[in-house]
Amino acid sequence: MAKANPLQEQLLKAGLVKKSQVAQVAREQNKARHAKGAPAGPSESQLEAERARAEKAERDRVLAAEHNARRRADELRAQARQIIADRRVPRSGELEYRFDDGAVIRTLLVDEAQRKQLAAGTLVIARHGEGFELLPRVAAEKVRERDATLIVLDHGQGGDVAASTGNAEDDAYYAQFVVPDDLMW
Repeated sequence: MAKANPLQEQLLKAGLVKKSQVAQVAREQNKARHAKGAPAGPSESQLEAERARAEKAERDRVLAAEHNARRRADELRAQARQIIADRRVPRSGELEYRFDDGAVIRTLLVDEAQRKQLAAGTLVIARHGEGFELLPRVAAEKVRERDATLIVLDHGQGGDVAASTGNAEDDAYYAQFVVPDDLMW
């Protein structure tokens, strides 16, 4: 017979258990240790722990996806800023070219040729840091692919949509008055 543990030996010496009971417990423990049969179903605490692990893994996956998306957006913004820095057209001249930047009207100093190119849409105004730069259309398209918010003014953008007043009669009346893109104000 295998050696019993100290507690079993003390219980035997004290006469509180019989030798057959100790042997029975030893057989059950051995059988449980070496059982090759189907284990009993997982306990409630094991199921709860598994659920918690699965939830944590899902949260971690979502956080990682958000982090990767933010990192990718930052990379695209950095690429757009680099394109603007590399491809900007030097400004020269003393003509003021005004454009709206949201609710604010901004002014750039350009020459006559640049003003005509801006009006025709071959040059585009892009935000660069605290200022603005002129970009050729090809470079502006590359910037727009990466971060469209950096493009401030683009007269050559397809689908010129006239501002609507919300009243069809008024829109029809004002459609007869054409306002040129190169209007000096």
